[in-house]
Amino acid sequence: MEQAWRSIQDWFLGPRCVLCGDRASVELELCEGCLADLPRLGGGCPRCGEPTPAAQICGACLRRPPPFDYLYAPFRYRLPLDWLVQGLKFERRLNHASILAEVLRRVWRPPDARPDLLIPVPLHASRLRERGFNQAIELFAPLARDLGVPIERRLALRSQATPAQAGLDARARRRNVRGAFVLRGNADRVRGKSVVILDDVVTTGSTVAELARVLRRAGARRVGVWALARTVVP
Repeated sequence: MEQAWRSIQDWFLGPRCVLCGDRASVELELCEGCLADLPRLGGGCPRCGEPTPAAQICGACLRRPPPFDYLYAPFRYRLPLDWLVQGLKFERRLNHASILAEVLRRVWRPPDARPDLLIPVPLHASRLRERGFNQAIELFAPLARDLGVPIERRLALRSQATPAQAGLDARARRRNVRGAFVLRGNADRVRGKSVVILDDVVTTGSTVAELARVLRRAGARRVGVWALARTVVP
């Protein structure tokens, strides 16, 4: 009954914001107020994206540079963005993918030149069957089309069914993904290329760092990371 009433409301009143229920545009199920209130990530370390004064390289990256050249994420991972992401990943609310993809297109200002290839962090085959989609692809496919850069959906493979990273500390996360990724076929597809790893949310960076190492060993000239959001260390 509630769904039928919502359908009647949509028919007469138009789209509603998924966050507050106010009027929204046809292109984006968010009102202008909620769109403006999404938690933006300001200037940060150009290597890992962690917020730093004057966007300087952070101490951690100076001591131990990550295997990727830069990380760009326009948002902080907190409410209400985390609700949208979790609804997509764990409740199969695919309209959240459309919302977040359109938000990315509107705010995207990457710090580097256009790459040659985009490589999503792969899900293990069992996780992909369970979920039915790779959220990184869903989020970045429209932007990739705009940029004219191909997403290599089958180049990287998650060869180990690792436990979920949630709840693990940084050291445990690194151990959890060690050796988890391989490249299929001919490594010439990345040799000498500028490659970007796609992910939905970066927390400690362990997952994207492990995939970046694999791409470096295959001869990638430059490796960047694009994500929707980043968890900020308190």
